[in-house]
Amino acid sequence: MKRNELVIVTQYLQKFKKISAIERVEDSVIRIVFDHKENLFFDMSKSNSYIFYKDAYKRAKIYNAPFDVILHKRCAASHVEEFTVMDGNRILRLRLEGSSSYKSFVTYLQFEFTGRNTNCIILDEDEKVLEALRHIDSSVSFRSIKVGEKLEPLPQREFQEPPVDIGEDIKAYLELQYTKRMWIKLTALKNQKMLRVQKERNKFYALLQDIECEKDLLAKAATLNAHGSLLLSNLAGVKIYEKYINLKDFSGQEVCISIPNEAKTPSDAANLLFLQSKKLKRKAKSLYIERENLIQKIDYLEKLSRIIEFCEDENELQILMPKKKVARKQHTQEDKYESFFINGYKVMLGKNEKGNIALLKFAKKSDIWMHLKDIPSAHIIIRTDKQNIPNDILAFSAKLCVDFSVSQKGMYLVDYTQRRNVKINDGANVHYINYQTIQIDKEK
Repeated sequence: MKRNELVIVTQYLQKFKKISAIERVEDSVIRIVFDHKENLFFDMSKSNSYIFYKDAYKRAKIYNAPFDVILHKRCAASHVEEFTVMDGNRILRLRLEGSSSYKSFVTYLQFEFTGRNTNCIILDEDEKVLEALRHIDSSVSFRSIKVGEKLEPLPQREFQEPPVDIGEDIKAYLELQYTKRMWIKLTALKNQKMLRVQKERNKFYALLQDIECEKDLLAKAATLNAHGSLLLSNLAGVKIYEKYINLKDFSGQEVCISIPNEAKTPSDAANLLFLQSKKLKRKAKSLYIERENLIQKIDYLEKLSRIIEFCEDENELQILMPKKKVARKQHTQEDKYESFFINGYKVMLGKNEKGNIALLKFAKKSDIWMHLKDIPSAHIIIRTDKQNIPNDILAFSAKLCVDFSVSQKGMYLVDYTQRRNVKINDGANVHYINYQTIQIDKEK
């Protein structure tokens, strides 16, 4: 963010008198609600920091690091005494006055838009560091940032920047800045996510191609069984030290039989051939399960790929495909449903009929269940922990239900109710009562 741009935005901020709420909504993004109504976001990403406005912002996780605890404790519900752009620097400092049950206190909230060392620092009235988004050691920089140490000022310098035409509507300008950056970042992120999906999909395609044919396995099993029977019928003529033995089958044709290496006697060799035959038969019978699982995984990834292609929200992308996959306990249900985390709420999506059944059995009575009205669809379960679910979480979950269930654009109705109101009839077929409905417009 340019300094002259920061000065103009700070003049706009002067009208606000209170920080009603403050929180980190992404690794480097801090949301401040001024005067109970104005949402402004401070993106403190290195080399690309700026202030932006956005009406709605989906948060993938809740942050509880020491920085977040101090940020809430010292800055939430505080009065803004002063906004200052520090001389010779791209640093915005807020002087805040807060109070507890027994005293009032002063806090400095400092946003440093300095490029490589971009940071958000919380200071006490003596300008000692209470916490920082990024701690910097003296071995890395001449200016260390450590809890309990006094913060040294940055040296001033002259800025030679061209004038910026922000216009009279500062809020519209801040929203435009987000839109410009979002599209650049979104395009790069979509390409990255699509490559991940494609890589995983190709892996499952390769596994699917490598699955043996049931007919071939059954033919091998029949041959091994016949060889075992021939050995039992000719035990006297079998020398166990031979690797191969030629015998005539029951139709008079000569057959070459391979003797298993681990066989100790002719009868043992016959039993081992029978055992191999049974294993191949079992494998042939279970191949359809393996093939079905792979096909369902590929189908899910193809749906995910389409959703990513038309996604217009970076935060939504991060929810659908987080940077790091959330570790799950190893259990037999893990491939049947997918879990997403939105603002701290866990939303589970059935990938197939088995996944829908698993979710119905797994859900608690107070959890929210979702399904497309009068259309076969994926089941959604929202873990409530007996709390009320915000409308934005319900809307996003309903959109997931539509996106992963149908490909045609149009208006869709999604019914939802508590799991206690859902009765399983057969498999994933259910009957439900006391439900509400959300309308989702699938444009693409």
